[in-house]
Amino acid sequence: MFSYNCETFLNCTFAVMKAFSLLVVVLIFFSSCEKRIEFNLKNAEPVLNVDASIENGKDPVVVLTKSLNFFSTISIQDISNSLIKDAKVFISNGVATQELNRIDVPLPGAISYSYYSFDPSVGTTRIQGELNTAYQLKIIWNGKEYNANTTIPPIRKTLDSIWWEKAPFTPDTSTKVVVKGTVTDPPEFGNYIRYFTKVNDEPFFPGLGSVFDDLLVNGTTYEATIDKGVNRNSDIDFEQIGFFKKGDNVTIKLCNIDKATYDFWRTVEFSYSSIGNPFSSPTKIKGNISNGALGYFGGYAAMFKSLTIPR
Repeated sequence: MFSYNCETFLNCTFAVMKAFSLLVVVLIFFSSCEKRIEFNLKNAEPVLNVDASIENGKDPVVVLTKSLNFFSTISIQDISNSLIKDAKVFISNGVATQELNRIDVPLPGAISYSYYSFDPSVGTTRIQGELNTAYQLKIIWNGKEYNANTTIPPIRKTLDSIWWEKAPFTPDTSTKVVVKGTVTDPPEFGNYIRYFTKVNDEPFFPGLGSVFDDLLVNGTTYEATIDKGVNRNSDIDFEQIGFFKKGDNVTIKLCNIDKATYDFWRTVEFSYSSIGNPFSSPTKIKGNISNGALGYFGGYAAMFKSLTIPR
């Protein structure tokens, strides 16, 4: 049993009342400091979006779109309408400059997909990707000029060999397999990679987490599991994610990239993985296009390894 006298009781009561009064004053103070902020998300001006890349041995590819309003409905027609078809696009390697041509690809439904690249029926100057070469991109659209720089680095980080093994921790070992590889990282820090996989006649798709630095593996040769690439435009089956199947013809594309390309895709993939998570922090996508445009211009030093998984 607890006991107390009247003086102690009164002292405690006054202390509680003082503390409560102080709390009320603090709450009133902070509530009076609130500032109402309103956002107009419906009528934003369209912003230029850039998806541009150049790879060793290939022509540059530049896709330009206009941003859509936050509350816009998105359909195939909307995406087709967002494609920019009236821009001037130039690429330079420091020696020559090439104006890229708009190329239209008809799609079902009387719509087309448009991008800028080299058209041999129109252009004469042709700049293709070369290892250890810097490139400058210039875009002129709506009276504004946008610029970006990238580099195709040397192939320093290499995929030495690949093989397959039965998939662990899954009951479906009769068809599911994993692909592994041996990777060698050079002794100096600052080597960044992005990888893609191609299965049978499908196009190359990047991994769900496709970019890596060498902070923990610098100067070593190590074994890595290579997850199957993902088509982010389709529903992802998380029961099958990462696995290959017996009978698949698999090609791994490993690309050395510069830090700006790494930073762009690292932030994009982090943002993608946090969609729908109410506790995630907002992510700023780190693009490298000037003048307020969104997106990136990236260089890829690609190498390939292939294998056939027997049935």
